[in-house]
Amino acid sequence: MSKPLVSLAVLKAKPGKQQELKEGLLSLIEPTRAEPGNLDYVLFEMRDEPGTFYMREAFKDQAALDAHFTTPYFQAFAATADELLSEPLQLIFLEQVSD
Repeated sequence: MSKPLVSLAVLKAKPGKQQELKEGLLSLIEPTRAEPGNLDYVLFEMRDEPGTFYMREAFKDQAALDAHFTTPYFQAFAATADELLSEPLQLIFLEQVSD
């Protein structure tokens, strides 16, 4: 069995777009958690840097993550990214080293 694919997405809002970005990210939570390949999907905002968000994500495998990227709700969010983000989304892949 393959290991889950775990990542942190880092999303930094343009000035004045923090709330709009937050709402867009929050709208992804429920449908993403309902995807058959999703294991974890939790949004965080950096305490000392409002408008910087981290989405902790875990999917069963690469195919499940790829499927997530093709969903209509993710595509709708991605279409707004240039308007909302001050820099391109950064996706950091992680290897779990402890239980």
